[in-house]
Amino acid sequence: MSDPALLELRSIGKRFGAVYALRGIDLQIHPGEVLALLGDNGAGKSTLVKVIAGAHAPSSGEMFVAGEKVSLFDPRHAHDLGIETIYQDLAVAENLDVATNIFLGRERKSRVLGFLPILARREMRREAATALQHLAIELPLRQAVGELSGGQRQAVAIARAAYWQARLVIMDEPTAAIGVGEHEAILQLIQNLAKSGVAVILVTHTMPDVWRVASRIVVLTRGEKALEGKTEDLNEERVVRAMLVGREARA
Repeated sequence: MSDPALLELRSIGKRFGAVYALRGIDLQIHPGEVLALLGDNGAGKSTLVKVIAGAHAPSSGEMFVAGEKVSLFDPRHAHDLGIETIYQDLAVAENLDVATNIFLGRERKSRVLGFLPILARREMRREAATALQHLAIELPLRQAVGELSGGQRQAVAIARAAYWQARLVIMDEPTAAIGVGEHEAILQLIQNLAKSGVAVILVTHTMPDVWRVASRIVVLTRGEKALEGKTEDLNEERVVRAMLVGREARA
């Protein structure tokens, strides 16, 4: 690609005591790209995601965002860099409505009588509506998130990441707990994010989703990169074989 990498990992390693969870991971992702991160259980996917999201500091190697070296690893700094992670549990507040969830932890406030702070609900609803419209999401702003379906909750989390100007969104199994009817809608939202210039790392075990939305695939096996290539140059048999290399080697 001619565009500079939004995220670049150079020889990233992560060790927990004597156990190496990651070894020498090199990786690049560009704006507007959907990268599928694949691997069997224990392959190192979760550890790599946590490094990128700031939850783990690497034991070795370097990470760059938009060409700038990352020296501070914590989730708040990752957010400041434009990295948002949508985990399977979604981190939504079920008792709060859609608009409030988009501003969760970063609520807008106004002041009554010049000093008494209150939530600026009207402003948040107005801006939440704009965020949803940008991604072609139709949701009732005043409805409690706990009353929504799994796919609708995913949509709220995606809209929240987009509203806060994420440059990179990491999605952990976004279609694992939703109905068949909502599956296509979530894949379309991923494509909409990419079209708007957001980079997406898609962690999934659902192979059809990979060929539906991903432009590139990276496979991890036993903490190492086992395969990388453009989706159009690979096939499912080759990808699955790469995922099983470690298991076969131990057999």
